[in-house]
Amino acid sequence: MIIYSTQNNKLSPLKDLPFKLERDLQRVFEQNLPDITGLEFIKSEFIIKNSRIDTLAFDSENNAFVIIEYKRDRNYSVVDQGVSYLNLMLEYKADFIIEYNESKQKNLKRDQIDWSQSKVVFVSNAFTDFQKQSTNFKDLSIELWEVKRFNGDIIVINPIKKSASAPSIKPIAEQNKQLEKVSKEIKTFTEEEHIARVPEDIAELYNTFKTAILNLNPDIEIQAKKDYIAFKKGTNIIDITLLKRYLKMWINLKKGSLDDPKNLMRDVSEIGHWGNGDYEVIVENDFDLEYIMSLVKQALIK
Repeated sequence: MIIYSTQNNKLSPLKDLPFKLERDLQRVFEQNLPDITGLEFIKSEFIIKNSRIDTLAFDSENNAFVIIEYKRDRNYSVVDQGVSYLNLMLEYKADFIIEYNESKQKNLKRDQIDWSQSKVVFVSNAFTDFQKQSTNFKDLSIELWEVKRFNGDIIVINPIKKSASAPSIKPIAEQNKQLEKVSKEIKTFTEEEHIARVPEDIAELYNTFKTAILNLNPDIEIQAKKDYIAFKKGTNIIDITLLKRYLKMWINLKKGSLDDPKNLMRDVSEIGHWGNGDYEVIVENDFDLEYIMSLVKQALIK
């Protein structure tokens, strides 16, 4: 990918300025962690059992810990190191909770954490094709993020997506005890699993709304969570849970920020709910499809 600046219709390619030190890259990420990843920063240089974790973060959407590592050297195994970190987290759960509570002055309890959603993120100027392919498993909770810096104070961040046909890690895990242990406890979810649990008419209704949402913006991505399917463009826009008789949706806007003249949405700002945002609606058919899309658009431009 070539990135240009433009002046008077003249294109000039931007010069690539790689981070010389891991610490420089780490500093940029940590100072902007919520904006870049949506994660909550906990601690830099977290030491546990003779291992040093570059950045410890917390995923409040999934109630899970995330380990972030920064790399300049391309000659290392992201899978081996990633699995080692996941195993460390699962073995010393209490240490992670204590660090969170001490750093954030909170009282997080063990049963509030969904350890099955733990993950490791590697951040680097670039990854090799081998590194990308070695993590291309749908149920391997290791992510790669490429970060490129250019002149003009421009930074481009590119999370490496797993392919739609990514295989399962489980057949390989059977040959590696540490990987097998991690793969049994870490759980990834798929859109197909959510759809398979509901009747055909609800699955069809979901696909109708899915198509309409994706048509709003080409950059919207789908991420399956434990309790719902999230539609994201940077942050969540709308979350959908598929139930036996209807769909339940949450638009990710704060109370008082949605223009809903039909009063279709329910205020759930003060009650527990699965999805993100303070507005919920139950959908049994597509009669209000266009109107609901007009509400979703408001979350897109927030």
